[in-house]
Amino acid sequence: MQTTRSYIFNGFLLLALMVSSQVFAQIAKYSLDSDKQNVWMHASQAEIGRDSINIFKPGYISTNWVKATVPGTVFNDYVEAGLEKDPNFGDNIYKVDKKKYDRNFWYRIAFKTPANYQNDQKLWLNFEGVNRKADVYLNGTYLGKLNGFMDRGKFDISGLVDKTTDNILAVLVHWPQTPIPNYATPTYISSASWDWMPYVPGLLMGITDNVYLSTSGAVTLTDPWVRTKVPSSNKASLQLNVELSNGTALDKEGELTGVIQPGNISFSQKMKIEAYQQRTFTLDTNKFKQFIISNPKLWWPNGYGDPNLYTCELKFNVDGKVSDVKKISFGIREYSYDTIGNVFHISINGKRIFIKGGNWGMSEYLLRCRGEEYNLKLKLHKDMNLNMIRNWIGSVTDAEFYEACDKYGIMIWDDFWLNSHKNLPRDIFAFNHNAVEKIKRYRNHPSIAVWCGDNEGYPEPPLNGWLAENVKTFDAGDRWYQANSHSDALTGSGPWTNFDPQWYFTKYPGGFGGDTGWGMRTEIGTAVFTTFESFKKFMPEENWWPRNEMWNKHFFGESAANAGPDRYQESIDHRYGKALGIEDFCLKAQLLNIETNKALYEGWLHHMWNDASGVMTWMSQSAYPSFVWQTYDYYYDLNGAYWGVKKACEPLHIQWSYADNSVKVVNSSGKTYDKIKAVAEIYDIKGRKLKDYTKNVRSASNTAEESFVMDLYTIRDNLAYQKPVSASTTSDEAGRPMAVTDGNSGSRWTSSYTDNQWVSVDMGKTEQISQVTIEWEAAFAKSYKIQVSEDEKNWRDVFTEHSSDGGSDRITFSKTNARYVRMYALSRATQYGVSIYEFEIYKEQRVKSPEVQLIKLFLKDEKGNTLSDNFYWRSSAHNDYTQLNTLAPVNLKVSSKMSQNGGKKTISAKVTNASSEIAFAVKVQAVNAQTGERILPAMMNDDYFTLFKNESKDIVISFDSSLLNGKNYRLEVTPYNNRKR
Repeated sequence: MQTTRSYIFNGFLLLALMVSSQVFAQIAKYSLDSDKQNVWMHASQAEIGRDSINIFKPGYISTNWVKATVPGTVFNDYVEAGLEKDPNFGDNIYKVDKKKYDRNFWYRIAFKTPANYQNDQKLWLNFEGVNRKADVYLNGTYLGKLNGFMDRGKFDISGLVDKTTDNILAVLVHWPQTPIPNYATPTYISSASWDWMPYVPGLLMGITDNVYLSTSGAVTLTDPWVRTKVPSSNKASLQLNVELSNGTALDKEGELTGVIQPGNISFSQKMKIEAYQQRTFTLDTNKFKQFIISNPKLWWPNGYGDPNLYTCELKFNVDGKVSDVKKISFGIREYSYDTIGNVFHISINGKRIFIKGGNWGMSEYLLRCRGEEYNLKLKLHKDMNLNMIRNWIGSVTDAEFYEACDKYGIMIWDDFWLNSHKNLPRDIFAFNHNAVEKIKRYRNHPSIAVWCGDNEGYPEPPLNGWLAENVKTFDAGDRWYQANSHSDALTGSGPWTNFDPQWYFTKYPGGFGGDTGWGMRTEIGTAVFTTFESFKKFMPEENWWPRNEMWNKHFFGESAANAGPDRYQESIDHRYGKALGIEDFCLKAQLLNIETNKALYEGWLHHMWNDASGVMTWMSQSAYPSFVWQTYDYYYDLNGAYWGVKKACEPLHIQWSYADNSVKVVNSSGKTYDKIKAVAEIYDIKGRKLKDYTKNVRSASNTAEESFVMDLYTIRDNLAYQKPVSASTTSDEAGRPMAVTDGNSGSRWTSSYTDNQWVSVDMGKTEQISQVTIEWEAAFAKSYKIQVSEDEKNWRDVFTEHSSDGGSDRITFSKTNARYVRMYALSRATQYGVSIYEFEIYKEQRVKSPEVQLIKLFLKDEKGNTLSDNFYWRSSAHNDYTQLNTLAPVNLKVSSKMSQNGGKKTISAKVTNASSEIAFAVKVQAVNAQTGERILPAMMNDDYFTLFKNESKDIVISFDSSLLNGKNYRLEVTPYNNRKR
């Protein structure tokens, strides 16, 4: 079996950057990352034993060593060598002997001294990161220690290299050791397993970042840093901070010259640096008036403007020779922050930004995401209309991640390496040094918006104070330091399981820790099951169906209890009917993924600035083949969650509220739209229009304005509809008693957090009744009674339930006369109160199946062009969509063609529904016609769309040409109607 993902891109190669003066030696970089010329090998320290001294010698025979990939990890090298089974498949990774990898390893490479290196230059050996520590030796000489994956090593090897023969670089890498949280930090905390990835043998130990040689003169440039201020949209100012380092015994004088582009802004400054000193020089507008920029090209987050970038090329000359060069990228922007109303807000360039984000646990669980693959991942996030990624516990350490975020306008909530455990790292000084290195390394990136100390806790003393001072000193306080990821003007973390769509709209979708409300939520999520095609790639066929322990190995079971897999499966069963097999389950899961993930964002957007300032899903990308917390899966299949998020997060967006049936125009962009029209159309499942609504609106930037409220109530024989309600108690954070009879399945009443609570309906007169229906929120009553009364004083029991499982309870009993009907909750199923969406009363026992309604929304400009569209399905009975299963199969007409532009192929297709039946949730997949394999990764404009009679949809799919290699493609176009029955 293939052990790596077929789409893994070539590792990032640090190519030699040559910058020369007219006659003097070149300043250059030479990559030592793995390639055909640079061959790294590794073996465990224990296996080498006393033979260790010989590894420093040229000609050492390392035939028993394993070929290493640098940057990379030890365990993955054994996988690549075929010495371990594919860790993605089944439970293979759980069967690995951890002792084989949970120990120290020697890395070794033989390299030639660069031919262009001259004796009057310095030659440096550079490391960008190892996990967790390393001892570095060159030709048998100990150079020093690396301590943490942010600790950059830079060793002067000018007098150690041999120009006549191979140089032997040997690195002893120490594994992180257990326990991990927080003892081993700075490291990849989740490597010891989490509820979304398995334990990785070796704990991701290895040379995890680039290694290279570089040349310079006597003086080097270190961490140049451009700070930007934006007092107005048409003016900005720059400040350049440069550290000079003199590694010689003589004072040195020189000249710093630089050019900033665009604008061709040039400058120069004479400087003196003392022997063996390193210090910072500041250039600002006091002397350099060209650092005041008129009409700057500002950096904006996705949706609010273009993420414009500038470059600054620096050169330091000593005695007429180029001593060092640096080129950095930066964005002109200025962040500001407030906690007005005890809600955290972020502004950029004076514009408040509504946060629509996602959490990254890891870029890939074996650190196999490199180089160009980050560009793909961030392009997908831009396409989903997200504008922030939380780098959870600092688990992504690669520069390419930050560069891609800059490029696509994705802000970063950047955590340090602590997780709510009341213990300090074993080496707090190494931790703090790595924190400083991280700030200095990445502070030029305009995408970084927040530095965060601890996941769901506060850093233990003294780290909290140190981290705050680090940000203040080494980032000049230009970005906010947030000590705790879910408190201090934030609304907690979670929940991480799916809820009914209306829950995200109603007061309040509570989290754990933090403040009450929508506010700013740094993580909240839901299980997200894969498509069947992805499911087959990592699940053994004998474990496909029914659900079993192998599913749990991929986090659909006890191992991911926070994701609520039981609840997820129950939601599928209730809403779409019990699955007939794994294919049916995966298909229905995509519908659940769409509605839940769309509702999550739309619930926050519905309350934009009225408490809500942003939300980030847990998680927005997949590090391991699993069934939880993702928008696209490990194989880059864009599942239903992707399309739900993409639709909800449109910069200009029209949406329906499950809670009150209002339709709002939400504008989370930097533009104002005048003279646009909001349109709503309601249909039955046969495509017959039931109602429509239209209103001319104006949508200002950063607003969520109501256009109209739709009447969607269809059950007219409910005796409780709009009738008065009383209750024992009502919780502060949610609802009111009348919510249970208002006909809106999104509004709810919630009691206080105790047992023996009740809610009572007054029908106004005595009625003969025989059925009550209760639509429970997640906080339901485990045991309860239905009681009736004529005077609201003397109650008699007509029904008792001792083991309710929530959801929808349809309660029947012998016909009886009563005016008042109440639910009396004896005990709760959760720690919260009891919560009800709808309480319905009927004379006769209702047997009519729930009816599904289809809602189409549009925003149109003056010319009738569609600016935004949206689509929902709802039911006359609480989230019961089983009527969809009655849709007859349809044959869709599909035409397509493929074109090529450079290294990209594009398939342009038109899908038309010429039948009289609605084609519901049409899935389009491009496949290799010869192999049947999906063409992934690919960018698409739409999927899981619904077509009414004679409607068409234009689909555009683009992907790397190499994915087809001259072969033909086929489009598989399948509506939900055509599922296997």
